[in-house]
Order: sequence, then structure tokens, then C-alpha cells
Amino acid sequence: MEKSVFAKAAWRIIPFLILLYIANFLDRVNVGFAALTMNADLGIGAEAFGAVGGMFFLGYFFFEVPSNVILEKVGARLWIFRIMLTWGLVSMATAFAKGVTSLLVLRFLLGVTEAGFFPGVVFYLSLWFPSEVRARFVGLFLCSISVANIIGAPVSSWILQMEGAAGLHGWQWLFLIEGLPSFLLAFAVLRFLPNGPGDARWLDDGERAALAARLASEPPRKHEAFWPMLRDGRVWALALPDFGIVLSTYGLGLWLPQIVKGMGYATMQTGFVVAMVYVASSIVSVLWCLSSDRAQERVRHVGVAALFGAAGLVAAAFTQGTVLCIFALAVGMAGTLAAISVFWALPSGFLGRTAAAGGIALINSLANLGGFAGPYLMGWLKNATGGYGVGLGVLACGLIMTAVMILLVGRALGFPARARAFDKFAPPL
Repeated sequence: MEKSVFAKAAWRIIPFLILLYIANFLDRVNVGFAALTMNADLGIGAEAFGAVGGMFFLGYFFFEVPSNVILEKVGARLWIFRIMLTWGLVSMATAFAKGVTSLLVLRFLLGVTEAGFFPGVVFYLSLWFPSEVRARFVGLFLCSISVANIIGAPVSSWILQMEGAAGLHGWQWLFLIEGLPSFLLAFAVLRFLPNGPGDARWLDDGERAALAARLASEPPRKHEAFWPMLRDGRVWALALPDFGIVLSTYGLGLWLPQIVKGMGYATMQTGFVVAMVYVASSIVSVLWCLSSDRAQERVRHVGVAALFGAAGLVAAAFTQGTVLCIFALAVGMAGTLAAISVFWALPSGFLGRTAAAGGIALINSLANLGGFAGPYLMGWLKNATGGYGVGLGVLACGLIMTAVMILLVGRALGFPARARAFDKFAPPL
């Protein structure tokens, strides 16, 4: 009964959440493909584009925690509907940007409206799946990043060919077309996303009871209220290793189309090459999450994956302009996505209810400052050095920091090797 209920829940909610995050992530990063023609049309240089790409995360930073706390109070269905509706509108409005200033404002607003979606889903999954199997479901959900790029890369390249249609540039059509699904899917959320197992009409009473009993049998969380959670050193300490992961995710993700096109590929070819990088990354990420669940170990899985990603980025820095560079970039992205997929099984292991909603959002908002730093540093270093090698090296350093910090945090703050032992004492700050 227990296994069948979790399988049923997974089939019902994970594919739909993946669909939502595909739309979400595409609207975050499609500015990377738009830049292939937009930068020339609007006179945007490398450093300015880095600021545009990263500005999203400043808006995200300020509104992440309150957004996720509201989600826990009003329910996932209503709040995710609001998030998707507003970010879809802002994403489409980006088509009418006139220069760097308007782009910066719109990217900031996109971060404000989208704040709370990712940590909200991580919190939402904790309402359905116990800690020992949660990494695989978080990993499946995070496959959306790869799927968004596998689909979005060639589609974005194709949309850019619509240059001049109805008097609009190709990059304007890109924002309009790719922002529309988010707006429309908001209404699907109202119909298909239950607030939790108690609201799921497709579960019968016996299935709800089995699921509730299994979740209730987990060790008690150290924190369930918001304010005591803020005194737990683990919450603040986890932001630093996550910062290194996010630095690489967006520093590489937003610049990957330009890196590939700079190797001599045409726009359509660039889309397919980027898609292949993400195909490989998604396979590695899912297998790594399964390994983490099987071993019931999180900390070392995060650290090893981060080092794997760092090695790929260093190799890419030294093989620029060759086919080996593409392989190395795939290794770098695979390690990054594998690390972040396992990472999010950690905080929900010792946080529950409002503490989980606020704590996950706090970690994510602090770490997502790396989403501003990564693209900006890549642009600034591209201007300063004329290439991407130094920037890739900086991203690799971020992943090395992640590996070191997650091991230190795990030891110093009481994270055990096995996920079930999170009842250990963690000293407050």
C-alpha cells in the first residue's frame, strides 16, 4: 500500500511540477538566447549583459522568504497560481524593453514575481514524500532545468529566425512566445494541483491514511516554527555551499549559448549543441540522486558532484574552441545539477511546517545571490580578458568551495551521513 501510494502521488504531481518548472526556468534563462541578437540590436556589451542576466536574482533575494511563508499559509495551489500568472506577464513584457535600463527593471520584476516558486515546490514535496526517498523526487523535479534547455535551446534558436515578422525582432518574439505558457499554466494549477495529500481527490481514504502514517513515522523535526529556525546555524551555513552551486548554474547556463556560438556554430546549431549538453546532465543528475537515496547519504554526494563539476569547468577553460570543450562543459553542468539535486534533501530533513517554508526560502534566497554574481563575473571577465577561460575558472572555484564547505558544515553542525539521523543537536548561531 505504502509503495503504491507514493508511486501514485509521484505520477500525479511530479510530471505536472516538471511542466511548471520547465516554463519557469525557460523564462529565467531565455535571455541567454535572446542575447545572440538582442545585444546587438540594443547596444548591450558583455558586462552590461552580465548585469541584466543577474538582476533577476536581486528581486528574487528580497521577496523569496516572505513569498514562501505566504505559500505555507494560504496553500500551494493559490500562491503558485499567483506566481505563475504574474511572472508570465512580466516575461512577455520583456519583449518591449528599449535598452539596458528597461531590461534591468524588467529582470528585477521577474525575480520579484517568481520569488518563492522553487523553494515552494521543495517544501511542497516534503508534504508528500519521506526524507529517505526525497532526493530522487527533488532530482526528478530538477530535471526540468535540463528539459527546459533541451526543448528551449533549439526552439529559442528557431524563434530567433522570426526576425522582422509583424515588425518585431526575433528576440522580441522569443519573450512573447516563451512567456505565454507560464501565463496559461497558471490556470491549470488551480485545477490540477492539490494543496497536499488531504486535498487530493485522486487518493481514497485508505491511501491518505497510509501516506499520513508513513510521514508521521519520521523522526520529529528540530524546528517547525519560523523564529526558532533562524537561530539554527545549519540554516545559515547551508547558504554558502549552495551559493557556489548557483554561481555555476547560472554563470554557465546564461552564457552557454554565447560560448557555443563563439566556437563557430550557427544559431540553430548552437541550440542543438546546448540541448545535448543538458541531455547528458539530466541523465547523470537522476542517477546520482538514486545513488544518494540508496546509500541514505547526502553530504558526500553533494561534495563529490561539485568536484566533478569543477573538474569539467577547468577542462573547458583549457580546451576552448574544440569539441573537447563541449564535452567538458557537459561534465561541468552535470556535476552542478547533480550537486543541487541532492543538496535540497538536506534542509527538509530537520525543518518542518513554517520553519521548512521559511528556512528553505532563506537558504535559496541567500544562495541565489550567486545567480547575480555568476553571470556578471562572466561578462566582466569576458570584457577584461577577451575570452571565457578565466570566468569558467572562477565558476570552478565556486564549486570547489561548495565541496569544501558542505563537508565542513556536515561535520561541524551535526549533519550525519544518513538522512534519518537529523535529530542530532545543532548549535545556534
